[in-house]
Amino acid sequence: MIVLMAAAALAAGGAESIVGKWRAETKGAVIEIARCGSSICGKLTGSDGLRANPDMLDAKNKEPKLRGRRVMGLEMISGAFTFADGSWSGGTVYNPDDGGTYKATLTLPDNDHLKLKGCIVWPLCKTQTWTRIR
Repeated sequence: MIVLMAAAALAAGGAESIVGKWRAETKGAVIEIARCGSSICGKLTGSDGLRANPDMLDAKNKEPKLRGRRVMGLEMISGAFTFADGSWSGGTVYNPDDGGTYKATLTLPDNDHLKLKGCIVWPLCKTQTWTRIR
C-alpha cells in the first residue's frame, strides 16, 4: 500500500518532479534542472574539477570554437524534451569529459533518483543514476 501511495505521489508530481539539483554518479558533478518553456534544461553548477579550478574550460568540445568557454554554468541538458509515459525524451545531454552530445532520456524511479540514459545511437547507450540534493 505504501509503495502504491509513493508511486501515486510521484505520478501526481509528473513532469515537474524532475526540477531541482541533482548529483551525478561521477566527479561530484551537480546539475540544476529547470523548466525551459515546455521543455527542461540543466546547467552544471559544480563538480570536483570546478572546486579545484573554477575557471575550467570546455577543452574537449568537438567544436574548436567552443573550447574556450567556461564549464561552470554550461548547459548540459538541452533540446526539445517532451514528457510522456513518466519520462522526458527528445533532447540531448552534453558530456564535457569527452566533448560529446548524446540523445537523452530522463526518468524518475522515485523522488530522490533520476536515471539518465544517453545514447550515440540505440543500442549504444549508457545509463547513470543521479541523486537529488535536498
